[in-house]
Amino acid sequence: MKRRFISARTFLSFRRPSCILMVSTLGLAAEYPQLAAADNSSKPSITATARAAAVEQYNLAADKLALQGYDPVAYFTENRAVKGSAEYLGNYRGVAYRFASDANRKRFQESPEKYLPTYGGWCATAMAKGEKVEIDPTNFKVTDNRLFLFYKGLWGNARKDWEKDEANETRKADAHWKKISGE
Repeated sequence: MKRRFISARTFLSFRRPSCILMVSTLGLAAEYPQLAAADNSSKPSITATARAAAVEQYNLAADKLALQGYDPVAYFTENRAVKGSAEYLGNYRGVAYRFASDANRKRFQESPEKYLPTYGGWCATAMAKGEKVEIDPTNFKVTDNRLFLFYKGLWGNARKDWEKDEANETRKADAHWKKISGE
């Protein structure tokens, strides 16, 4: 087999988990042992692949910033929306998060899944209809340790509609998000 060479710059750009997974999945580990060594699993993870695809469906700014810069931990610990600081940045699955304090950043790093917004950060009420609608990050609700975000603007407050039948809306939104994202 003909050996292919890649530059150090290319190698560093390929060290992302999704690229490592691709190398393993395509059986190129023998050709690119340095990439295979960075893969911690013996087999490619279907879950990792699905999650990488799901991130593409998240409500993110062009720079992959989530929650319009609000601190995901503060929704749970302070029960309010708190603007994060560029001084306290974190990253999870290729998504950037800002935090109001280093303590919140550390909490997030210890258990990121606990603090992620439901439905990729899209309006929960709209997701119950299978739609992706922007949110007002100050319009939220934490129920059963899940962060739900809602639209609030010229056309009303989506949280009020959600609260009329939260259990049914949650069930419908969960089903639509699964179809859209695979999560």
